[in-house]
Amino acid sequence: MFHEVARALTSNLELESLLLAILSKMEEFFGPEQWSLLMVDEEKNDLYYALTSGVDKELLRDIRIDMGSGVAGRVAQSGQPLVIPDVSADPAWSAYAAEHPELNLQSIASLPIRHGETTLAVLQLHNSQLDLLPDSSLSFLRVMCDYAAIALQNARNVKRIHELTITDDTTGLFNGRYLYTMLGEEIAKLSNPRVRPIHPHFSLLFLDLDYFKTVNDTHGHLVGSELLAKVGNLLKRVLGPNHAGFRYGGDEFVALLRGLDKPAAAMLAEELRAKLAAEQFHINKLTLGVTASIGLATYPQDGDNLHALIRSADTMMYVAKANGRNRLEVADSNAPAVLQPLKTSRHV
Repeated sequence: MFHEVARALTSNLELESLLLAILSKMEEFFGPEQWSLLMVDEEKNDLYYALTSGVDKELLRDIRIDMGSGVAGRVAQSGQPLVIPDVSADPAWSAYAAEHPELNLQSIASLPIRHGETTLAVLQLHNSQLDLLPDSSLSFLRVMCDYAAIALQNARNVKRIHELTITDDTTGLFNGRYLYTMLGEEIAKLSNPRVRPIHPHFSLLFLDLDYFKTVNDTHGHLVGSELLAKVGNLLKRVLGPNHAGFRYGGDEFVALLRGLDKPAAAMLAEELRAKLAAEQFHINKLTLGVTASIGLATYPQDGDNLHALIRSADTMMYVAKANGRNRLEVADSNAPAVLQPLKTSRHV
């Protein structure tokens, strides 16, 4: 059984299928009525149900358990397993089982899945009849948890490597290369004839910071980089989780507004422009302000392919600069913009 699990670990990096392969072996050996794997969310400092068996997944989907609360929360926080082979023989747990008859608790095994000193997840088994298993059964279960920890850490490493390849170091936004990937995926999804999306459009914003070169020239590139990072944070806050922000290069940013038609996108773009213009950025002992020229284009009317859409949004950003900066210009497929040459660099 160990050999089969080890082979699964070295042949697959898909986390869910790996964990299912490991936990199915555990299920064969222990035969619990119910088992669940709760993952630790480090950002929220709580746990959520990632995999379950013997219980309705929908009932557990939105449940979050605070670190230190309940059985799983205490095990995650302490890093120590909790094993109750016979609930009826333990006064405290017997009382708990009486308070929750719907659980039909007979035995509990809750074990942390750890990498080093960090708890990655908690494995819980209910009613495995642990008292009838040999003494080596708990050691066996711990080894299975070690295998699960390897799978989880491998998946974390792969995810981290992927994040590094698509993330801009300075701002934490996606990088320009990933823009093309995400745009291609969005267009492919909306142009699929077998799918009828509720919102058959999305919009693209191109932002160029006005007179940003003077910040670098006056205060140095370190201050300039810090200002870019703060602008990136503001962009993330305004866009929220439904949309995506990118640093396209230099002082240029892009926003992918999923599901937004032109009027809705224009409202969000104007909100972004106004908030950026009103923000005071504190860097070291400096207080800096910055504005942006923004161009907006919408798929498919302003471009039915990736490059055409980018060109439309970029063109409107140039128009915003030519018309005075710190403004939004919106593409109109019925009246394509005619650009006048700028007298200064686009980064000024």
